[in-house]
Amino acid sequence: MNTNKNDKFSATSQLENDTCTVYLRGELDLSVAPDFRQVMEPLVGDEALHLIINMKDLKYIDSTGIGILLSILKARHGMKAEFLVKEVPDQIQKLFDMTGIAKFFAAQENSQ
Repeated sequence: MNTNKNDKFSATSQLENDTCTVYLRGELDLSVAPDFRQVMEPLVGDEALHLIINMKDLKYIDSTGIGILLSILKARHGMKAEFLVKEVPDQIQKLFDMTGIAKFFAAQENSQ
């Protein structure tokens, strides 16, 4: 398990077999983007991994956080590697809907 925490954000990765789940907690914004990138960078390039981001405990995401998610989606799609987003809180789902990115995560939004 790998954890990157500060007072308002944490990203904790858990590896089980060939699946890596990254649990986001708190507020993902410009100030913590480097922390999030640091956790995700080694995982995104591993095409053998099934990569899942669990947002159940995420309270807020800004455009920087959304941009990182989209770059991960693009990279994983280019490698034909699995990338799922699970347990998106209602307030973040509304933001995804308003910005038009919900369609990219639509198949995964209510997966458990």
